[in-house]
Amino acid sequence: MKYMTINNRKVAFDDEKNVLSVIRKAGINLPTFCYHSELSTYGACRMCVVEDDRGKIFASCSEVPRDGMVIYTNTPKLQHHRKMILELMLSAHCRECTTCKKNGDCTLQNLAKQLGVSYIRFENNKPQIPIDESSDCIVIDKNKCILCGDCVRTCEEIQGLGILEFAYRGSKMQVMPAFDRKMAETACVGCGQCRVVCPTGAITIKHNIHPVWEALADKNTRVVVQIAPAVRVAVGDKFGIPKGENSLGKLVAALRRMGFDEIYDTDFGADLTIMEESKEFLERVKSGEKLPLFTSCCPAWVKFCEQKYPELRENISTCRSPQQMFGAVLKEEARNNKEDSRKTIVVSIMPCTAKKAEILRPEHKTEGEQDVDFVLTTTEIIRMIKEAGIDLTQMPWEAMDMPFGLSSGAGVIFGVTGGVTEAVLRRLVADSGMEALNEIKFTGIRGTKGIKESIIPYGDRQLKIAVVSGLKNADELIQKIKSGEAQYDFVEVMACRRGCMAGGGQPVPIGPRTKAARFEGLYRIDDAAQIKRSNDNPIVGELYEGLLKGKEHKLLHNNTDL
Repeated sequence: MKYMTINNRKVAFDDEKNVLSVIRKAGINLPTFCYHSELSTYGACRMCVVEDDRGKIFASCSEVPRDGMVIYTNTPKLQHHRKMILELMLSAHCRECTTCKKNGDCTLQNLAKQLGVSYIRFENNKPQIPIDESSDCIVIDKNKCILCGDCVRTCEEIQGLGILEFAYRGSKMQVMPAFDRKMAETACVGCGQCRVVCPTGAITIKHNIHPVWEALADKNTRVVVQIAPAVRVAVGDKFGIPKGENSLGKLVAALRRMGFDEIYDTDFGADLTIMEESKEFLERVKSGEKLPLFTSCCPAWVKFCEQKYPELRENISTCRSPQQMFGAVLKEEARNNKEDSRKTIVVSIMPCTAKKAEILRPEHKTEGEQDVDFVLTTTEIIRMIKEAGIDLTQMPWEAMDMPFGLSSGAGVIFGVTGGVTEAVLRRLVADSGMEALNEIKFTGIRGTKGIKESIIPYGDRQLKIAVVSGLKNADELIQKIKSGEAQYDFVEVMACRRGCMAGGGQPVPIGPRTKAARFEGLYRIDDAAQIKRSNDNPIVGELYEGLLKGKEHKLLHNNTDL
């Protein structure tokens, strides 16, 4: 075992990749702007600097730990250094904090308060840069950028897109797409992972809060809301509820008090997706055509495939995503409801920023009508709850509305990577007993690895399955498929690493412990579910015999030819 001395105390270390990791292991949370454990070391912000026993100052994120090192993390010299860095950052930064979407949740703001930076000696002479609101998913405000490079590295190293890059030099340096194009003019897929790592308000979610409040205030409008699986284990983060704890019942209670007329679970839409997608999969396996079947639940992945691999578009399932299926069902139910003359608005609460663009796609309209009217991310609904003066922790536990308030555990695990695949396998197995369902857990599809592979026996053949999260991993897998190096029958793809529970619309920060808590939280909900398989949901069966009869393709599949 190796040791280093931190602030006069010995700390053991083993395989930590840098001094910063050892310091945090010792319970000292050094401030950083540009450091993320899953990204390459950049060392630009210099906030994590430490001092050794010879008075040398260096960035702890880029220094390899050595046995016998002696360092200090909070000397007067370091305090002065960090305050000066913050003051210089703030001198070239928009300071309209009270109207910023990141107010109260901004790393720059929080560190300025923590380190006692209350006065800026330097004038901001930088010209104002227009805000880019062209994207349906995110907003770019370069006036609030501190050039930490987190978004640049995330887009390149995690998603493999490289949309953002540094331009110009010195005081004129900016982060921008090539040729300073608007985000809507780039190959951005709207995943929002750049927003997740942005420490300031330079990249934020495009809000739809105002029109939803207006709809709720209109007595002639019936507002129906659906809640995605991953939301329930993240919405409590900003209310002091333990990370990963299921807050769905409390959220339902809060939404009722805010004026939503009917509240449902997108898990029900996930159950419909499994019914249709598993059927489509078996048809393709039987015919041997258009394999592998790629899942269609993630709109960022669908857009990525369309842009980079248009020849594979027909391999993507024709099924709509759970959000879109449920939206179509809700709007169809409203059209058939002769007793209520009010206009029906469907709102989705999603962990994903790309869902904002998904609802606008032409194939997700039925009879010319948009099936889902507005998408609110988890972050937006948190803000609305706070605007309404509601304390989520004090809310009672309330149930969903019927008839679509019943869903399966298979629908819940759509929120994690591998969840869609596991739900499909539960649908395909003939034995619905707990022992058989538990066996699926150990087929290699669970876990947080970026690429997982499994071979599942089915009838007289072996089904080859891959589960991918992160678009760079998806790109790597597709290259293997195209070269003939790998062959699969079914491929689940999610744009965000670890799945929707770490989506671009979720509350931040999303560190390793938060990710693990959300991941485990969704599986705990599944473990407690009475209904494990989508095809065992009695409401789904009734819907197929009723509202959906003869309309399955119209309401549950894309309405444009591939």
